Formats: sequence, structure tokens, C-alpha cells
Amino acid sequence: MLKSMASRYPRPDWVRRINAMGDSVGGAEQMVSLEVEPLVRLAKDSTGLSDFGDFDGDWRGRLDSLVAAIESGAKLNVVGRLLTRQEILRSLRTRLSITRRLDEQPKILDEKIVAPIIVTGQGRSGTTILFELLSLDPKARSISATDAAHPIPHTGDGAALIAMTECEQELWSDIQPEFATIHELRSDLPVECIHATMPSFASFMWWMFADVPGWNVDFVAMMQFHEVFLKLMQYGKPEATWILKTPIYLPILDLVFATYPDASILLTHRDPLKTIPSGLSTLASCRWHRSDVVDLERVRAGGTGIFDLMVHVRQRREKGELPAQFVDLHFTDQMRDPVAAIEGAYRQIGRPFASDHAARIRDYLAHKPKNKYGKHRYEPEDWGYTKAEIRERTRPYVEAYGVTLEDGD
Repeated sequence: MLKSMASRYPRPDWVRRINAMGDSVGGAEQMVSLEVEPLVRLAKDSTGLSDFGDFDGDWRGRLDSLVAAIESGAKLNVVGRLLTRQEILRSLRTRLSITRRLDEQPKILDEKIVAPIIVTGQGRSGTTILFELLSLDPKARSISATDAAHPIPHTGDGAALIAMTECEQELWSDIQPEFATIHELRSDLPVECIHATMPSFASFMWWMFADVPGWNVDFVAMMQFHEVFLKLMQYGKPEATWILKTPIYLPILDLVFATYPDASILLTHRDPLKTIPSGLSTLASCRWHRSDVVDLERVRAGGTGIFDLMVHVRQRREKGELPAQFVDLHFTDQMRDPVAAIEGAYRQIGRPFASDHAARIRDYLAHKPKNKYGKHRYEPEDWGYTKAEIRERTRPYVEAYGVTLEDGD
């Protein structure tokens, strides 16, 4: 039997007490409404704008279906509903601001997204640290947490903007202190593309936050929004290469290449004995932030499926069914010598590696020691697996990519 989230991660008193307010009035929904139409009106009234844009199709239909799925099955508590309400309202305001900017500057849509570098792979395989180190490239740009939340700021006060972003970054660790050991969230750090695409109401981020098994992610709409977002963010700025990241690109590679044909994919690899329990812990923790009921069996059920997909990607690459611009990056190599690993990846995609980039990497790592906020502890047995079971289930993946095993750690 899987250990409950309450026993894994006891809630801070202030979180427990706020959630109890919902119990005291007959349910969290009595405290915090997610009703769509009032939120749409509030977004309009608070901005003075009315056009949400149609550059990514039926956003309203997607929002309606998302909220319906959340209300029918996610079982959000008061804190979860408050976070979700803020994100929906902020996303609606973002859509309004983006649409106005596109109306004011229609040439934004003429921008070209040239040869982006995209980090993807199994979650917890080193994608985040690789992404952060690549983002130090002086001739590159990435999406910061503040960019994602407020691409068109409503204030020119940089400090105020950072502070506003904290509610979707640093607050996570206030609600669940252990989360900092899993993933560092900070307003100035680069974030996955699924953060930036939340206003499409097609982002996989909504699925991460809530258990919505009946909700279908519209990846086409997500990528349509993503391309407009990148064009908006680079318009009028010096030329630079986009560094992008999310494991969610792995199952939609054809769509990614249809959107960005000259993209380079940096595919990360790590021992599944490490990534599977760590990834399950991360997903369960995301949902525990917002709900007192986390279906751990459903979380566990998706633990090994991605490795079949990774093998399939390898087979398609060998058959020439996917573009050739792939680089395989192994976690053990990254940890052994990050500069050499990134320099080697750049060499494979034909990109110069600057000496000042190397210096930035070394300085960054010197100020970000391993286990900065404590060690994220996880074991396969915590999630109903045995080590032997994971080894056997993922053997085809390990052999296909020559993944180094980390049994001794």
C-alpha cells in the first residue's frame, strides 16, 4: 500500500488552517469560486480591455472544459482553489494584453523563430540544470518565470514585478517546504514552456496541477500560442537563440518540428531507477499543493510508460523519420563536467561555444551547490516498485541509449 501524501509531507499549520475554512462553510468551493464567466468579466473590468484574441483558436471552449474537469474531479482545497483562481485570472489578463499588443504592433507576427535549442527528455533526468546552464549563453535567451507570468507587464517597477511573480514561484515552498528539495522555483530563473503557455488553456501545466483525467490537452493550440509568445518576447530585441525546455515536447516531436523545423533537440538521459521515483514524487507533490486527495495509484500507473516512447523515438531517428538535429546528453556526463558536456552538444549542432559562457557556467554552479535546499529523498519502493522490476521494465531504453546505471549512489 502506498504511503499517503499527508504522512509524506505534513502541511504547515497556516495551510492546514486556511483549508479548514472551507470545511467550516460546507466546502472549499464556497470560499473560492472558479466560475468562468465572472472571471472573464473581472479580467475585462480590471484591464479595460475586451478582446481575448483568436490566434490559438477556441480559448473559451478550452477554459470552460478545463474548469469543468477541475470541478468534477480535482477536489481542490481552499489553497488549491485560490492558486487556480489567480492563475486563471492572470492568464485571462495576459491574453487581453497580448491581443492589444498584437493589434498595436501587427509586425510582431512577422518575426521568425530561428533554430531554437530545445531541452527535453524524461523528467528528473537533468533537464532543469542543463536548461539553466544553457540559458547563461550570452547569445541566447530563455523564458524567465516573470516573463511567463507577465509577458506584458502592467508596471514598470522591476522589483514589484518580481514580487508579483513570487506567488507562483516562491509561495510553493511556503505551502510545502519539502518542494524546494525537489525543484527550485524563483522569479528570475528560466521556466518550462508549459508555464508560458498557460493562457492558451491548453498547457500541460494545468494537468500537472490537478487530477483531470477527462480533460484533453490541445497541443496544437498550445504550440500556436507558444509561437506567438516567442515572437512577442523577441520583437524589437537583439538577435539571440531561444533556449526552451519541457519534457512534454517528447510525445509531440512531430508538432514541435512542424512549428520549428530547424530546432535542435537536446535529449537528456538518466538511470530510470533514479528518474521514476523522483518523477512520481514530483507530480504527486504538485497535486498535493492543491488537493487533500491525491490518487497515488493513478500517479504510479504512468511511471514507466515514457521509456517505451523513448525507445520509439530512437527507432524513428534511426529510420530517418525525424530530423537529424538530435543530441543525446547523459546525466552522468553533465555532472562529471558540465562545460565539456555543453561544449560537446554545441559542437554537434554546429554552434560556437564562447569562453565567457564557460566562465558563467562555472560561476553559476559555484553559487548553486548540489542539495542547496536539502536532499530530495525517494526510493522505488515508496511508489510500489522494486528495483528489479524497474530494471527489467526499462532495459530496452537503457540498452538503446547506453544509459549509465547509478546503482552505487
